[in-house]
Amino acid sequence: MFQSNLYLCTPVKINPEKSYYIVGFEPNASMKYIHHMILYGCLVPGRAESAWNCGEMAQLDYNKDSANPCHLGSTILYAWARDAPKLELPEDVAFKIGRNTKINYLVLQVHYNQAEHFKNGMTDNSGVYLHYTETPLPKLAAVLLMGTSGFIPAGSTESMETNCVINEDKVMHPFAFRTHTHNLGVRVSGYRIRIINDKEHWTLIGQRDPLTPQMFYPVEKNMIIQKDDMVAASCKMDATKKDHYTVVGPTGEDEMCNFYLMYWVEDSSPLEQQYCFTSGPPYYHWRQQFHNIPFSETIEYRRKYD
Repeated sequence: MFQSNLYLCTPVKINPEKSYYIVGFEPNASMKYIHHMILYGCLVPGRAESAWNCGEMAQLDYNKDSANPCHLGSTILYAWARDAPKLELPEDVAFKIGRNTKINYLVLQVHYNQAEHFKNGMTDNSGVYLHYTETPLPKLAAVLLMGTSGFIPAGSTESMETNCVINEDKVMHPFAFRTHTHNLGVRVSGYRIRIINDKEHWTLIGQRDPLTPQMFYPVEKNMIIQKDDMVAASCKMDATKKDHYTVVGPTGEDEMCNFYLMYWVEDSSPLEQQYCFTSGPPYYHWRQQFHNIPFSETIEYRRKYD
């Protein structure tokens, strides 16, 4: 039965004897009914059924018959929200799935935000069309997801912040980014941090208002991210109109702070690292670790209410 804030997952098995190269994603969905969709690559899906109740990342309601999108080998390939348009990857760039990868299944997670559309027996065909080729391409794409846990006090503004060191000896070429919050997000930013002569050098990867279409946007400038660099993200949240605190969680009444970094590597496999999360406020802030934070990240940022 459909209900508000229902997460449903459905799998597609990939021929393990063939390699496929995804070069584009074309969503078929409306934000009127759907909060977001995430396409995962899995070694083993969360369940064997044609559809099951699944939670946002690992946050599940264990009182129900639910499971994660992936049981083994979870990889994020694509995410959509707020009527974002289709995404075409740059020339010679593709997500490789199937043979000689850890992706034997595609699993689409759909978060339905309300059920009125289905009460009279209507069905739903929301999903993502994949554009692919079987011709090998030299640049393999991947997604690094940055985010936080934590909570936001009532009547306040808050900055939710995360960062991680890149420990793998590979050269990442960022080409697109996507931001995601729920209703309190005002601005989401992503950075590369490089230490030169003991000084932090911050380079903006991308910055958006997360309440605009949550598509993948081009990065601000050509750059590379390599071993010993750091990646970082922040979400400016405005809870000045809220009369109770807000936690990070899966429902529309909760919040999220996500920055998706899409990149490619040449003549190599993508990073094993796929996630970069901190405990978030009040437990973690950049100021506990850094001394050269961009000024725009140190000031309060309030939404302009009508």
